[in-house]
Amino acid sequence: MLRTHYISAAKSLAGQTVTLAGWVHEVRDLGKVRFLLLRDKTGIIQVFAKKGGVDDALFEKMVHPRETVLVVEGKVVASKIATGGVELAPSRIDVLSTPSIKIPIDLTGQVPAELDVRLDNRYVDLRSPNASAIFSIKSQAARAFRESLLSQHFTEIHPPCLVAAATEGGADVFKVQYFEREATLAQSPQLYKQLAVVGGMDKVFMTTPVFRAEKHNTLSHLNEVLQMDAEMGFCDDNDAMDALEKTFLDILHSVSEHCKDELALLKAPLVVPKKIPRHTYTELVEKLNAAGVPMEWGDDFDREKEAKLYSLLGEEAYFITKWPTAIRAFYSMPDEKDPKICKAYDLMYRGLELSSGAQRIHIPELLIKQLQSRGLDPAAFEFYINAFRVGAPPHAGWSIGIERLVMKICNLHNIREAAMFPRDRTRLTP
Repeated sequence: MLRTHYISAAKSLAGQTVTLAGWVHEVRDLGKVRFLLLRDKTGIIQVFAKKGGVDDALFEKMVHPRETVLVVEGKVVASKIATGGVELAPSRIDVLSTPSIKIPIDLTGQVPAELDVRLDNRYVDLRSPNASAIFSIKSQAARAFRESLLSQHFTEIHPPCLVAAATEGGADVFKVQYFEREATLAQSPQLYKQLAVVGGMDKVFMTTPVFRAEKHNTLSHLNEVLQMDAEMGFCDDNDAMDALEKTFLDILHSVSEHCKDELALLKAPLVVPKKIPRHTYTELVEKLNAAGVPMEWGDDFDREKEAKLYSLLGEEAYFITKWPTAIRAFYSMPDEKDPKICKAYDLMYRGLELSSGAQRIHIPELLIKQLQSRGLDPAAFEFYINAFRVGAPPHAGWSIGIERLVMKICNLHNIREAAMFPRDRTRLTP
């Protein structure tokens, strides 16, 4: 390795000699005194040298263009003026790479860049402390999701992204040529996680990309997203919500514990709720109407109404349960006592839908009836219906969109900031 330590670790090693590697963040040349700020993924440290205090060749190497890649060996010394209380007195500086074009983004933050400029030059933007913090939080959230489900005795699976037909029956799919056949990119791992449960795996989870060819252009939608999905057998909607609540709170606890510096840098305080309350769809429609926001029973909540509910309830996170059957996916299990209501639910977080799920219909005859009630041809879904003709247990599941989760945790304005290389209606590169 070219380094002995990352910068964050080196800052606690006053008096020791270390070798660091990273990029030149900024240089200040005061004539006989030079300061070089060296940056790696963990932070920034000041490298300090006086003319005559080091050999002339080393002193000359203290001036480099921003984003020059260096290896610096030196002694960590206490400093009353340096950020973090230490700086590096260099004994060796090796130049690994020098920029040959103008850096398109000011990573010091002194000159803000438009989001499109940042995304066009994402390979540079990722070096910024803010972007680094966002993706450290995303990494921790993904890890916590996995650890939480494993602790709940779920099995991790890996479904395909190439499928023969639209997995949710929709038309908004990306079609691809698959040898002599036409295939689509999966809109959801829905079918495959259900098949795993029907296959006896009982409780499964996955982290997988999904693709939706919807021509939207909003601050909270992407055409390729990373979903954290779970499905569990021999259960109902309430059991699935219990698992979702635990998993979601485990993620928040983990990010809160392991990403304190990143949250502070992003000015994104994170309060972890003790419990997530559950409100019925009907109850929330009544609340909106009582507050002077008209809404018909049977309509879906739009962004304005979701924001209003966030304000009315004053809750960071809450469930919406018992939805009208007609506006949920055809495979959502109707309530036995009132078929107009189904066992579907959404998890709302900071005013945005973060997760959606339901108890599934596992009875073939009922599934056919629901398809017909929506004017859909059951023959087109024969591949799906057949899966439940071999003896299927009651089951339920849900999905969390990790980009939306990170967007809300980090208080980001645009979901594209939470995707390393976002794919939307116009963006296909880099």
